[in-house]
Amino acid sequence: MTRSMSKQKQDVNVLETLEIPSGEGDAETTPGAVSEPVADSASAQPETVAVPSELDQLKAERDQLLDRVARLQAEFDNARKRAEREKADFRDYATGNVVEQFLPVLDNFDLALKSTGSADQLRSGVALIVKQMEEILRQMQVVPVPAVGEAFDPRVHEALGSVERDDLPDQHVAEEIRRGYKLRDRLLRPALVRIAHNSKQTSE
Repeated sequence: MTRSMSKQKQDVNVLETLEIPSGEGDAETTPGAVSEPVADSASAQPETVAVPSELDQLKAERDQLLDRVARLQAEFDNARKRAEREKADFRDYATGNVVEQFLPVLDNFDLALKSTGSADQLRSGVALIVKQMEEILRQMQVVPVPAVGEAFDPRVHEALGSVERDDLPDQHVAEEIRRGYKLRDRLLRPALVRIAHNSKQTSE
């Protein structure tokens, strides 16, 4: 009887030892059990936004500036070539107009050279040609520089010497050796002159 009760107690102890607990403490009491935390999908793999670095931005800005400079240089070269072309065209046009007006004068010189008239007739023909040239110059607003009898002006006169003259005031133009011309107010060339020296006037 005593042996039978002792055996039942042993069986109960074995069952209590083999009993597996359930509930919230399973993970703590079960040997070898590893708890795996639930990972957030958003935090596990963070998004990588493709933002250009500062160096890439500087390179892009540099390339844009170089491209702009190249375009401006090309535009400047084209404008310069166009201006030079227009300047040359205008110069040719102006030269053509002047030459066209003097062609009849050249024709008259040819006729004078072919003339068999006397010296007086030739001289009269040349005088008419000179008047024709002066008229052309006047239409172009080219006028001769006043010389003989005028007070010497170094701005428009170039003195080649002096002559003794008592019929002219001292330091006035006595002779014109080569006529000077002005285009409006611009001096094309000075008149070559000789200046009168009036000794009577200077002695007084």
